[in-house]
Amino acid sequence: MKIKAANGFARILKSEGIPWVSCYPTNHVNNALGEEGVPILMMGEERFAVAVADAFSRVTSGKQIGVCTVMANLNAAGLQMAYGAIAQAWEDSSPLLVIAEGVGRGASRHTHYDMAEAFKSVTKWVGEVDRADLVPDYVRRAFTQLRSGRPGPVLLIIPRDLGEYEEDEHPYSPVKGWRSGPDPDDVKAALRVLLSATNPLLHVGEGVLYADATSELLRFAELAQLPVLTTLKAKGAFPENHALSVGVRGSLAEHFLKKSDVLFSVGSSLFPNRFSHAVPGAEKKAIVQCTVDTLDINRSYETRHAVIGDAKLTLQALIDELSAKGGVKKKAGLVDEIRAGKEAFLAKFRPWMESKETPINPYRVFGDLMKVLDPKKSFVTADSGNTRDQTSTVYEAHIPRGYLGWGNVSTLGFSLAGAIAAKLAYPDRQCVHVTGDAGVCYMMGNFEAVARYKIGITTIHINNGGYSGYGPGFWGAGHDPYTWQVSTHASACMATMAKAVGFYGEDVTQPSEVIPALRRAFDENAKGRPAFLEFICSHHPVHGGWIRPAVGAHYSRLFPPPHPALSPSGGEGSEQFPLPQ
Repeated sequence: MKIKAANGFARILKSEGIPWVSCYPTNHVNNALGEEGVPILMMGEERFAVAVADAFSRVTSGKQIGVCTVMANLNAAGLQMAYGAIAQAWEDSSPLLVIAEGVGRGASRHTHYDMAEAFKSVTKWVGEVDRADLVPDYVRRAFTQLRSGRPGPVLLIIPRDLGEYEEDEHPYSPVKGWRSGPDPDDVKAALRVLLSATNPLLHVGEGVLYADATSELLRFAELAQLPVLTTLKAKGAFPENHALSVGVRGSLAEHFLKKSDVLFSVGSSLFPNRFSHAVPGAEKKAIVQCTVDTLDINRSYETRHAVIGDAKLTLQALIDELSAKGGVKKKAGLVDEIRAGKEAFLAKFRPWMESKETPINPYRVFGDLMKVLDPKKSFVTADSGNTRDQTSTVYEAHIPRGYLGWGNVSTLGFSLAGAIAAKLAYPDRQCVHVTGDAGVCYMMGNFEAVARYKIGITTIHINNGGYSGYGPGFWGAGHDPYTWQVSTHASACMATMAKAVGFYGEDVTQPSEVIPALRRAFDENAKGRPAFLEFICSHHPVHGGWIRPAVGAHYSRLFPPPHPALSPSGGEGSEQFPLPQ
């Protein structure tokens, strides 16, 4: 039986278990999706359509693949608008499928924009379908790329005029993806290094989440009695209420990073980027890197010990080998050291989390949020900037993807996409995202879609009338003193704007009203209504810091040291004021 190319593609998505496709008109594939009964989520613009699909892949750790369509062909404005969102998925290794309409036969002479060439640098693979009967082959290859090896976005270009193909002659079966196991000799060598260490540290990246290896991670950490540090993207991969967790950032993480003589990394690239730690004194440490991708090896640091393979298979092999040796006996002193360090770290923030000052201290909002959320039945994420830095400092994640963090880049407004995707993936969870004055302006055009689809999430807006740390304050002169002020709440009420498109909305000015407001918002979420809470807050740009590499004046300018007044330990990883975003 003959079928149009676009309809064949839609049926293939159904067979792959794709629950919905996000989009912004126009794309001929959208009509085929509608005809074949694939749900469509129409967002407010292309960049956000991509972001929602990207976030869906992230919050499910690739168990489900986010798919989106964007406008292209000769009028490629939609695809061009989407570039930044696709590039973000590439930077953070997110398995996203983007569908663009290709230029029709004989029409390429009418444009000087080469879609495929333009996106090769920010995709894992670009497929240009040039015959209707090749649709199954191209989609098969796309899902192979999406489900195998290092994750990354894929772009499929499907022209409108491909015609039809015989579906029975070109059948499609879902692609399972493939994994590779580690070399047993490398596993043995890695364990020899680990067991010879005096102060080992287990450094965990997002690869553990994509490999569905969090159970193996927990077992290995307990068997080897290792302190566990996660990257920002991996926050929640190891329960942060566990006795062996040293968190993500700040003085406790700094202490164990500097102290370690063996850094045992699993599922991390070890790139020392804007939102991760450099390895301090790397030349004096033994670094063992367990990664799925040889691209990571000998890139940021000299690699003398590597285990190449899927994180789940690697951890299973390490557990088997270590179990055969009897494991490592309990280290009561280590647990006591972590407990004391964690308490000292949080003691710096607890007064702010309980503050009764007005305007409200942002940490009071986060402290009260943790009191009303069940960490095992909720999802939290935050936009780039202070909201990301502050929540990732104090919010305690207990389950995988209970918190969604970022890697090398994060476009403002993405937290809304994260919350939408999380609610669609986990409808029984309470989903919350936190944004500031910059982030909220990036997402306003998409609030209507959230209300239209009755997605019950809560937006927390930390409104302090400007970009904290950019201008002057108790932290110093600020790094961008000419570009930090925005309209205050007196002249621009964002909660009113959200209410106008169907949200439940409140302004909150008193600390005592934080918890009641959150509960009212969550009650509205339970009815399928999104909520917007606008907290009138002070400027308080203090958060756990990152250890930065000392590689010259240029890097120092990009990553200046913390202000002395905000650095109780005076070091490069101590509590810091914000850097330019």
